[in-house]
Amino acid sequence: MKLLFLFFILISSAYGAQSDFIAQKQALGEKLFFDPILSNSRTQSCSTCHNPGFGFVDNRDNGVGGAASLGDNGKSLGDRNTPSAAYAMLSPDFHFDKKSQQWIGGQFLDGREQDLKGQAGGPPLNPGEMNMLSKQALLTRFKNHPTYSTQFKKIYGNNIFDNTDKAYLAMTKSIAEFEKTKFFAPFDSKYDRYLAGKYKLTDLEDLGRSLFFSDNGANCTTCHQLKKSDDAKGEAFSNYEYYNIGVPVNTALRAKNGVKTIDKGLLNNPKVNDVKQAGKFKTPSLRNIAITTPYMHNGVFKELATVIVFHNKYIDKSRTTNPETNQPWAAAEVPETIDFNDLKKGKKLSDKKVNALVAFLKTLTDKRYEHLLKRN
Repeated sequence: MKLLFLFFILISSAYGAQSDFIAQKQALGEKLFFDPILSNSRTQSCSTCHNPGFGFVDNRDNGVGGAASLGDNGKSLGDRNTPSAAYAMLSPDFHFDKKSQQWIGGQFLDGREQDLKGQAGGPPLNPGEMNMLSKQALLTRFKNHPTYSTQFKKIYGNNIFDNTDKAYLAMTKSIAEFEKTKFFAPFDSKYDRYLAGKYKLTDLEDLGRSLFFSDNGANCTTCHQLKKSDDAKGEAFSNYEYYNIGVPVNTALRAKNGVKTIDKGLLNNPKVNDVKQAGKFKTPSLRNIAITTPYMHNGVFKELATVIVFHNKYIDKSRTTNPETNQPWAAAEVPETIDFNDLKKGKKLSDKKVNALVAFLKTLTDKRYEHLLKRN
């Protein structure tokens, strides 16, 4: 009995030590996430492009309607819409699933980084983003910083700065641990409260819910459901697979950033060499989707209703016009690999049903962002 008691004491002690170790990493990661020290001119932090006040996206206009982020140099414009860092922890590590024959997960829209650590390490060294000249240049800042120099050594050992790659990895691990906290994924939306019996959906929201989860409805769950139940807690609202849905070029963005090349999506990932993957992008989570406009990988659409109608045009041939431009839908940037088999599933949607789906998607908004929702 005494041995069993001692065993539990040891286990509890080890668990407590591990928990404290993670908490220290998270605390360091939080400081790093909000600190512009990570950028060359010290003007940008992670939170600049992943603003926690706006669903962890870049809420700046940047001269392109928020379609892409502006770099630390004040000139560089990206060619893709910044993904939300909220709920990013739910995306599995990038891998090829032999059963489904699909690439799944990873970070960034093309999955080029395996996990959150990789994602955290990319922007500081990207010339078009934070623009740091080297890992060593950033680590020198940490070593000369009264707080960071102490924290890094306390968590990762006194010799952590002796190895540049290990020290840089320590930084990315810390930010990744912070991004795994409840701060990024509170699961407290109206939908979550509905599942807990603490919120009653309106008639329009309930119609949208039914359409969303119905196999004979809007065909949303083909891509936007991870758990195979319409009442599963902690739903990510993405299967994290990659699809080409025929998104057109954002010509307004390209006119500003000067990009001329075709965005081949998943095929740009160094681990992927199958030309059939060109133009495919990772399915985003729909958490907070109603307050993270603009939409699609290049921010080409501004309204959720437009996105739904765009999907439905593959089924309803009468939907020939982009409601935002009153012009015919522009051609797909990569037409040869469009996933018509998946896009043609589902039913035609009336305007009422489109509005119902928008109403349901609004219920996926974290409680702290509900004041940002449009009231129409």
